[in-house]
Amino acid sequence: STNIILSSNSNYFNFSKIILWIWGGFSVNNPTLNRFYSLHFIMPIIILMMIIMHLYFLHNKGSNNPTGLNSNYMKIPFHLYFTFKDLIGFLLILFMILFIICQNPNMFNDPDNFKM
Repeated sequence: STNIILSSNSNYFNFSKIILWIWGGFSVNNPTLNRFYSLHFIMPIIILMMIIMHLYFLHNKGSNNPTGLNSNYMKIPFHLYFTFKDLIGFLLILFMILFIICQNPNMFNDPDNFKM
């Protein structure tokens, strides 16, 4: 985190007061780690809430479609068609990962520390 914050200080603007506030002092210490850990804990929750709000408002009002069809009988139903299509793609990727794991489990190991 020190390198990322210091690289922002090399710009035209002087961010030294902001960096001191983020760090909680003149160096990376316990307050800095607490802030970054809490940020990494809270941000996924905020993103998930924003996704849920987006889906709620999208399905509440409806969205425009490029074909301009207003009748439901001319549209493809989401649940049967797209759910099955996404499930097939998910299972295909899952089986490929399982195949790699079962056939060559040491494929992604670190070669420097590899012992057989």
